[in-house]
Amino acid sequence: MTQKPRTIIYIDGFNLYYGAVKGTPYKWLDLARFFRLVRPNDDIQCIRYFTAMVHGPTKPNQEVYLQALATTPDVQMILGKFKNKKIKCAVPRCTYSGTRFFQASEEKRTDVNIAIFMLDDAYQDLCDKLVLVSGDSDLVPAIRMIRHRFPTKETAVYVPARDPGRGAAVELRMAADKNRDLPLNVLPHAQFSNPLPDGYGGFLHKPASW
Repeated sequence: MTQKPRTIIYIDGFNLYYGAVKGTPYKWLDLARFFRLVRPNDDIQCIRYFTAMVHGPTKPNQEVYLQALATTPDVQMILGKFKNKKIKCAVPRCTYSGTRFFQASEEKRTDVNIAIFMLDDAYQDLCDKLVLVSGDSDLVPAIRMIRHRFPTKETAVYVPARDPGRGAAVELRMAADKNRDLPLNVLPHAQFSNPLPDGYGGFLHKPASW
């Protein structure tokens, strides 16, 4: 019997959300089930899910979803953070007479975390295939370095993109050994049960506001 290749999945959580599930009924996504369906010929060692805790009215939804992911032993969550910064208004015709600076938040560390984990896993020989779910070109150097240092390991990119413009990701696609769009048709078949046992005698419910 041919041994299945050891595979690790690396997911940019916000890229997945905005590119594939926002505005759909499929946000209650069971990542382990999804990738078992998408990659049935792989021995998936683990799924590394990279995100940061949001602030504001959507925070409870994110928290309950992360609790749902925590019921799946195959999924490891790696958290970055949001950092507040001041941004100057760039609209040339703006006539507002007050300060032209406003507060905004920026996600930090996710790209760096993904790159570090991918390289570390390759150096430790924890996998034969590295599968990245993202469309972010900031990860091109990491993909290129892995291909340079570990030519026998396969890199693959799944770009989550309902919007063709967002899904171009030409540079990232070209950097990997293989690439394709994330198969959105699988999403309906990989949803957590609702309610979902939380492992402690209680249940988790998909947020009604989703």
